[in-house]
Amino acid sequence: MLEFSKYKLLTFDCSGTLIDWDTSISNIVQPWLVEMRSQVPPDLVVSTFALMQAKHQQTRPTLLYPEVLRRSWRDIEEQFGWDENLARADEFARSVPSWRPFADTIESLRYLSRHFALGILSNVDNASLSGTLRALEVPFLFTVTAEDVASYKPGEPHFDAALQEAARRGIDKSEILHTAQSKHHDIAPGNRLGLTTIWVNRRHGKKGTGATLAATANPSLTVNSLAELVDLHRSAQGASRPVSLFQ
Repeated sequence: MLEFSKYKLLTFDCSGTLIDWDTSISNIVQPWLVEMRSQVPPDLVVSTFALMQAKHQQTRPTLLYPEVLRRSWRDIEEQFGWDENLARADEFARSVPSWRPFADTIESLRYLSRHFALGILSNVDNASLSGTLRALEVPFLFTVTAEDVASYKPGEPHFDAALQEAARRGIDKSEILHTAQSKHHDIAPGNRLGLTTIWVNRRHGKKGTGATLAATANPSLTVNSLAELVDLHRSAQGASRPVSLFQ
């Protein structure tokens, strides 16, 4: 159990941690699969997307995220032998603001914001994140996007920028909890930089890694949801028993 009272800032990955991108992407492509009479299951499209996205992010780190999405969709079409469809590629590129939060995200953030300052380290662009922030409803002390740092996680510029911003506000690295679903994008680099990391195992009980690449890393704490993190914090605060937000 972490000693939560030591920490002042809770930073989050966004897509995959706060936002259910696996389900959101599946919901976008499902009607397209029906139109194409394709037998490819949506979860295979999502896992293929993880590979194609990583390729573009690592080879062209200054590419804005909508263009990463557009190129990734065109790669997916080629991978499965589908005809090129520019309208679908454009819709996919614009889709981030329509990706929905996990069921526990907003209420968990409301609770956690009463005990920590909150930050976001996101692999999207500023315009896309602005739509997501409206859906999350909770204020954040700062955000760092791929557009801000001309880099994509698991590169370290996101973390460097966050540490600098925290220091500017009087928060030491030892007072930061970095919370994320992706070991590849967040837990591994966070560990390298000496951050305390919390892995939110959003795919608990499911096969595969969804829109995230597989990686090995040992977080400081593992939870299966943000609601579980809230329960642990409430318990540490001296509640008689953990109280779930969703009982």
